[in-house]
Amino acid sequence: MKLISVNVGLPRDVNWHGKMVRTSIWKNPVPDRIRVSMLNLEGDRQSDLSVHGGKDKAVYAYPSEHYSYWQEKLPNVALPWGALGENFTTEGISENQVRIGDRLQIGSAEFVVTQPRMPCFKLGIRFNDMKMVKRFLDSKRTGFYLAVVREGEVGAGDAIYFRENQEDGVTIADIVNLYTIDSENQKLLRRATESAALPEGWKDYFRKRLWDADL
Repeated sequence: MKLISVNVGLPRDVNWHGKMVRTSIWKNPVPDRIRVSMLNLEGDRQSDLSVHGGKDKAVYAYPSEHYSYWQEKLPNVALPWGALGENFTTEGISENQVRIGDRLQIGSAEFVVTQPRMPCFKLGIRFNDMKMVKRFLDSKRTGFYLAVVREGEVGAGDAIYFRENQEDGVTIADIVNLYTIDSENQKLLRRATESAALPEGWKDYFRKRLWDADL
C-alpha cells in the first residue's frame, strides 16, 4: 500500500448559475513533502467548516484504482490525481478493506479512519453536472476521511502501514451500505453505533434506525 499523490487546494469563488460559491474541491498534486497538521495539510484549506474539515475530516483519501471507473464513465473529462477532491490518492487500500478506527502511518504522520465521504453539491460544480453527486454515491466509491493523531510529513511514494487494525470493526463500505441499500440491518447498525472512532453525528443517525430504544 502506498501514497500515489498528495493534493492540496485553497478556497476559490466560482460562479454557479449566477451565484458565487466558495469551494476548495479543486486539488492539485504537490511535488514536495508537506506538513500534516491536526486540521489539514500545508497548502490546503476547507471552505465551509460547517460541513467540511474539522478533526474528524482533516484529510480525505481516495483509492487510485477507482479512477479507471470514472474515466470510463466520463470519457471526455480530464482526471488528474486530485480530481475527485482528495488530499491523498492511494494504492492498495479500499473501502472494503479499511475499517472505522483503523490506525494508519504514512510518512512520519499517523491517522485514524473515521468515515466515508458523502458528496455535496460542490462535486457537481467541479464536474459541471449535478448528476455527479448521485452517481458518486451510487458507485459506492466514496473514499474515506482521516483524523490526524500524530502530526508529521508526507509525500508521494510513501508507504501506507496499518499501525492498528479494528478486526471486529465496521468497514467504510459497511457504513455506505447502511446509508444506502442496507439501512435496516440491525446487527450492523448496532456495531456501527458501538464504534468509538465513528463521529457522533453518524452514530446518532444510526441509533434512530434501531428497532429497540436501549441505546
